[in-house]
Amino acid sequence: MADVTFSVRIPEETKALLEALSKTTKRSKNFLAREAITNFVQSEAEIVEGIQQGIADVRAGRTVAHEDVVKKSRAIIAAAKKRNLNSA
Repeated sequence: MADVTFSVRIPEETKALLEALSKTTKRSKNFLAREAITNFVQSEAEIVEGIQQGIADVRAGRTVAHEDVVKKSRAIIAAAKKRNLNSA
């Protein structure tokens, strides 16, 4: 994949932190900015994809009633407590 140039405005304080981090880590400001943007965009894209999948699941009726989830959760917790009491 080819690299492209992209300009972005950042606060002066962020620039100062980036410069300090660059010196401390001996990495270029470009490298650090590229990594930060790449990681942020990938993370946000995964979150949005998950939300979209959740919406699709709701629309398709692939859901579980809240009461059922609470009932199952309480049963799991009760079983775990019982195991812990029996093993003590």
